Amino acid sequence: MFHHLARFILKRRFLLISLLFLFTLYMGWMATKVKLSYKPAPLLPKTDSILVQNEMFSKLFGKGENIMVIGVTDSLFFEKDNLSSWFALEKNLKNKDGVENIFSITDIITLAKDTLTKKFVAQKLFASSNLPESDSLSRLVNSLPFYEGLLYNSETHTYLMLITLNRELITKVNRIRIINGILDECKVYEKNTGNQLHYSGLPYIRAVVAEMIKFEMFLFVALAVLATSLILYFLFRSFRIIFISLVVVGTSVIWSLGSLTLLGYDLTLLTAVVPPLLIIIGVPNCIYLINKYHHEIAHHKNKMRALFRVIYRIGSATFLTNLTTALGFVTFVFTKTQILREFGLVAFLNILGIFVISLIIIPFFFSITPLPKQRHLKHLNRTTFKQAISRIVMTVYYKRKWVFVVTVVTIVFGLVGASMLKANGYMVDDVPRNHPVQRDLKFFERHFTGIMPLEIVLNTGRPNGFQNYSNYQKIDRLQKELEKYPELSKPFSIVELAKFARQAYYNGNKKQYRLPGPFERAFIMSYIPRSIGVSDMYAKMVDSTGQYMRIMYNVADVGSQQMGVLFDSINNDIQQVFGSDSKNVSITGASVVTSYGIKYLVHSLTSSLFLAILLIAIAIAWLFRKFKMVLFAIGINFIPLILTAATMGYFGINLKPSTVIVFSIALGIAVDNSIHFLTKYRQELYWTGFNVKESIFHAIRETGISMIYTSIVLLFGFSVFIASSFGGTKSLGLLVAITLLYAVVTNLFVLPSILRQFDKPKPSKPSVDEEIVLEMSSGFDDEI
Repeated sequence: MFHHLARFILKRRFLLISLLFLFTLYMGWMATKVKLSYKPAPLLPKTDSILVQNEMFSKLFGKGENIMVIGVTDSLFFEKDNLSSWFALEKNLKNKDGVENIFSITDIITLAKDTLTKKFVAQKLFASSNLPESDSLSRLVNSLPFYEGLLYNSETHTYLMLITLNRELITKVNRIRIINGILDECKVYEKNTGNQLHYSGLPYIRAVVAEMIKFEMFLFVALAVLATSLILYFLFRSFRIIFISLVVVGTSVIWSLGSLTLLGYDLTLLTAVVPPLLIIIGVPNCIYLINKYHHEIAHHKNKMRALFRVIYRIGSATFLTNLTTALGFVTFVFTKTQILREFGLVAFLNILGIFVISLIIIPFFFSITPLPKQRHLKHLNRTTFKQAISRIVMTVYYKRKWVFVVTVVTIVFGLVGASMLKANGYMVDDVPRNHPVQRDLKFFERHFTGIMPLEIVLNTGRPNGFQNYSNYQKIDRLQKELEKYPELSKPFSIVELAKFARQAYYNGNKKQYRLPGPFERAFIMSYIPRSIGVSDMYAKMVDSTGQYMRIMYNVADVGSQQMGVLFDSINNDIQQVFGSDSKNVSITGASVVTSYGIKYLVHSLTSSLFLAILLIAIAIAWLFRKFKMVLFAIGINFIPLILTAATMGYFGINLKPSTVIVFSIALGIAVDNSIHFLTKYRQELYWTGFNVKESIFHAIRETGISMIYTSIVLLFGFSVFIASSFGGTKSLGLLVAITLLYAVVTNLFVLPSILRQFDKPKPSKPSVDEEIVLEMSSGFDDEI
């Protein structure tokens, strides 16, 4: 097939380069339309029962995804000047575009009992312009335990402001402008008071992350270009080679961004990695093709014949290496997580695209440029690399037993380390620990036990079932049981509102803040009308039919492993309190969805690794037609994966979505070296009369240099991701680089040793040596 392809490309190279140029212009135009993603991307599939249940309860009670939280610690908060600044901040924020509502400590409501109408009258504690002295005001606030742990922490003097943003605007590019407008007003408050404000909430976190994604995509493209250019110059000492390679990878970057628009995808944390990834993966393509071209020119100095052999001999191997790399990504398409499916499909298509790009651009450029000068071919005989190749050959020939001993010991060492791996992820896992988002998140955890919602919903089984007093008693008992968990905040429920009403009924006596008795409840709760401010909270505690009752908690970001233990313990407490009715009680909320989403994703990505192994094995079997070659290529590259797992185990790097993804990607890339080596080895077998020893020597001599070159590029290329602010991107770069380092060692030493020891090919005459037939055809060079 590839001899026909080589002839087609060389004969029609001007037409192909013109079509490529026009298509790239079109993709560049489409790339200008790429948009950043501002919408949440759930980790669970849409049909998952946990996600479906959470969506159902969100429709009943409303979502909290449009609330931004501002917090401050101030022991002098109720001093006149500081309180005035807080009032001014709230007033100015209310006038900001996109802000729908604000609720803070200065908006709290007290209930006054009206014995004539038998109703509570809602009164704003801070309504009067003539406020009492700060000490009195502080005592008034602290006398309302209903708000303790929700809007303030009396022990640490920390206070919150909850800002409800327009749900439509915060899913669009306007989100950045809205958030920046809020932050600008907050800076004025900080300047006037000297207090530092802390920010959190999903709108704020997503806005910050989106801006980081956009910045890092350009950063990594620049770093990848710089790193690969320096390495290419060091290896080839040719600006022409650098230029050709950058044209190849630059074209692929344009295609990748254009494909996002064509597919209707936005730029996410994962898809933003694709452009620099293509630079890193595309340069090895260029190295193999250029290195082969230089080998041929050094041998016979016939440009067109050299290019023909480049496409024919290396093209097939390059196609398979690109295919296996792409297969490492395409397995993500078979997961049910949208963000992974988008990443997998975009990467798969563009990795195959870069094969097409390199196979058109590189032969075209070399066909219209002069033959490389002798100084450009010096890298083929560079003493350092020649000595390294000689040592590899000597080791394979005469020290194979030591290679096998070291390999076995390494595998055992690796399996021990891999057994220490733990699966654990966090809800805000990608943002680094020293980033303001993480620091502020820890601030809210210290003072309010976090901001991640965890909700418990009781289905009473009938409309207005919330009026059944036994349900109040059970919820109160459950809340008392859950007080033992330091990960949980104070609850927010209709039971707490009932306690607040009882305190108000007894003239605000703080000691009376407890659940009304069975005889008190009916007339105390009847005092709360549905039209006053505080009773609007009913909508968050009880659905419109009165059938569902909700207990709202905030939970600390303690990791998916500990979160799973916490959920199990809460379920046990629910069963003890509700008995046979526990089947009507559900645990839900963003923390539950995220925690189970992390577990689902780890399981799904583990399955995708096995699928990647199967697909890559099929691709290798298609090329070599020998099961033994499949075992060699796949088996050898299991060793780097085991060692990477061991590295994670020994250094305490958890198994989570951002680290599990590494194995499929690394396997697809690592197996490339095996394919190139085995392809050359198989070709040499025919030329040497099935002399294994001589075939291995020639294979190492020609592909060994390219393997070292490409490994250097990949190692330093993936290392640029270590500069990321995102833990997931940093893990991707570091662990893939480590895996590829292990892979080049095993492919240079272990694979040839296994072939030397165990491969006993039987001489068999090939049906047709297509290359000899084509190259002996009369007028071959003239025809092209």
